[in-house]
Amino acid sequence: MNSPCWRALHLEERSPTNFSTSFAESDRDLIAGCEWIVDATGCPGEILRSLESLQAVCDRVIRELGLQVVGVPLWRQFPEPGGVTGLFLLSESHLACHTWPEHGIATFNLFCCHRRREWPWKSRLKEMLAASSVDMQMVERGHVTRSLLPATSSSGDLP
Repeated sequence: MNSPCWRALHLEERSPTNFSTSFAESDRDLIAGCEWIVDATGCPGEILRSLESLQAVCDRVIRELGLQVVGVPLWRQFPEPGGVTGLFLLSESHLACHTWPEHGIATFNLFCCHRRREWPWKSRLKEMLAASSVDMQMVERGHVTRSLLPATSSSGDLP
C-alpha cells in the first residue's frame, strides 16, 4: 500500500523534538494522523443557519492550512430551525462541520493523516461565528510502535 496516509505513518516519527510529549529513544511511536475535535458554543442562531457563514469558515481552514480538497464539498442546509452540515473529502483525510442553531452550537472535525500546524480555532470561531466559548481537543490517532511495523520493501514503502 502506498497511500499518502501510509507514507505519513511511515515517516511521521513522534519524538521529543517534534511533539510536546517526551519519549525515551527506544519507545518512539509512529502515528497515523492527528484529529482536531472542536465545539463552538454561544453562537447566534442566524449565523449557524447561514450556509455562507459555514462555508467561509471551512474555506478559511482549508486555505490557511494548505489542505487539498478532493472532489466537490457536500453541504446540507436543514429546514428551520435546523442548521448546516458540511463535509470535505481531503487528500489529507476530511473536514466536517455541523451546526445546531437552536442550541447555539457548531462542531468541527478535522482529521489529517500527517501533522499540521495548529489552526487558531478559538480566535477564528469567536471572530467568524461570534462564539462565546470554543473547546478544542487534538488527538493523535493510530499509534504504532516502531517494532510492530511490518518489514518494508527495498523501496521503503509499506506493504
